[in-house]
Amino acid sequence: MNIDLNADLGEGFGPWRMSQDEALLELVSSANVACGFHAGDPLIMERTVRTASQRGIDIGAHVGFPDRQGFGRRVMQVEIEELCAMVIYQLGALSGVARATGGRMTHMSFHGALGNMAAADAALADPLLAAVARFDPKLIVSSSSSQAIEQAAARHGLTIATTFLADRAYDDQGLLVPRKLPDSVIKDEASVLARVRQLLREGTVTTYGGATIPMKARSILVHGDTPGAVELARTVRSEIEAAGGRIVPISRHLA
Repeated sequence: MNIDLNADLGEGFGPWRMSQDEALLELVSSANVACGFHAGDPLIMERTVRTASQRGIDIGAHVGFPDRQGFGRRVMQVEIEELCAMVIYQLGALSGVARATGGRMTHMSFHGALGNMAAADAALADPLLAAVARFDPKLIVSSSSSQAIEQAAARHGLTIATTFLADRAYDDQGLLVPRKLPDSVIKDEASVLARVRQLLREGTVTTYGGATIPMKARSILVHGDTPGAVELARTVRSEIEAAGGRIVPISRHLA
């Protein structure tokens, strides 16, 4: 069994750092790099991409709302045309940095509120995925489970890599529950590992309401800003390998 282990990285600004990117880049196989809107800046992007390239780690654009103060986790009302242009702008920034450092961008993902909105709304997912396809139809879309995003990707000829968010709770439709709810972010390491074991052994996840639903994930995500993220990523990696899995970057996994 091949599975990708990825993290959202580069989510600082100037001298401020959100996570231990260097340590996480020793453990993951794919990096989702902030593109300067919800977090990140040109220098952080360049350093993160260069390190990832040197280590053979897949590089992806982590695209969000232009909301550094809210870390991209607040809903913004933006016209579709402008929002699609913002997506393309961020993809172009990360792709350019990757090329300049001798690497290439293999995938993209939506961050925070933008990702949650697209996952729940087919009318929003379709133009956003169309924008991604116009930029590069070969990009892999890394996404939490979402029929809206999966169907839009299929319409526009894009490949989806469904990602299981190990430290986030799901509802009965397979969507992420809002962060404002208690225990929507799972901080207990034992609970996170139990969820990973269930995914690997049974291909299911237990929802916030207690139901069991199928989860066909090709990748597991650990949030870089989660407390104890490095140790959690290390333990999740060990759990995957103990189950007979191989940690393989998204692009090689789907090749």
